[in-house]
Amino acid sequence: MSNKVKVVICGKDFTLQTSESANYVFGLARTLESRISEITDSNSSASPVTAAIMVCLSALDDLNKANAKLDALRDQSKEYVDEAGKTRLERDAAIQQVEALRSRVAALEQELREASLKSPK
Repeated sequence: MSNKVKVVICGKDFTLQTSESANYVFGLARTLESRISEITDSNSSASPVTAAIMVCLSALDDLNKANAKLDALRDQSKEYVDEAGKTRLERDAAIQQVEALRSRVAALEQELREASLKSPK
């Protein structure tokens, strides 16, 4: 579903076509306006356009860092999945070995019983 949302940023009207909710877009616009105001308030020579460019650069920096963290988390998750798979294979092999040993113990116990029945007391 597509929505037309009208926002005001730095005194200029913008009509946006988006699939996001109007409240979400209004929130983005408020945040952008606030960040632009922070820059223009702290630096009287910065125009709203200059401030907007600085906000965009900061946002891109944040996005790149977030993507790098996401990639690192994906890599770490893949390592955990691989490690879990190896551990599962080791567990399965150990279970098979335990079962083989149990069968061998049962066979030896049976042999011992048979041997004790055959031998005179």
